Amino acid sequence: MIDPLADNIFDAVGVTIENDVAVEHTPKTDADWERIRIGATTLAEGAYLLKMVRPFAPAGDLNDSAGPDAPELSPAQILAKLEKDPVEWNARIETLRNVGLEVLDIVKRKDVNELWDAGENLDAACENCHRSYWYPGETPEFYNRLDRRLSEAYPTKRNK
Repeated sequence: MIDPLADNIFDAVGVTIENDVAVEHTPKTDADWERIRIGATTLAEGAYLLKMVRPFAPAGDLNDSAGPDAPELSPAQILAKLEKDPVEWNARIETLRNVGLEVLDIVKRKDVNELWDAGENLDAACENCHRSYWYPGETPEFYNRLDRRLSEAYPTKRNK
């Protein structure tokens, strides 16, 4: 529920390259702002659903948590981490909720400039929680190993 409607905020502003020209996309219509408002309301209200005890993955789904250098935690490991430090879990939920409230305020004022910053705040709230509870193994060393393996598997002129 949260992830798809967060895209209402993530996709609200952006820059694309069209015919070698940078084109900025921002909300222009009331419908654009309403879509953002719906995303922000979902974040602000839906964040508290994360406080309800429930499985973190479907039965039998262990994420990418197999092997000695697994980048992801299993659902059982996530639950154990949450139970060990519920204060961190609740703080991360509040951070997500606060971004939703921030975006609701931005929508009231239709402030496109602040919407750029709010998108960055939302990305930080999501990634910081995911890196703590879902894929803490995705460290810089993990990506260095991955880059080395990809370079070995798919050499380019630059790698030769």
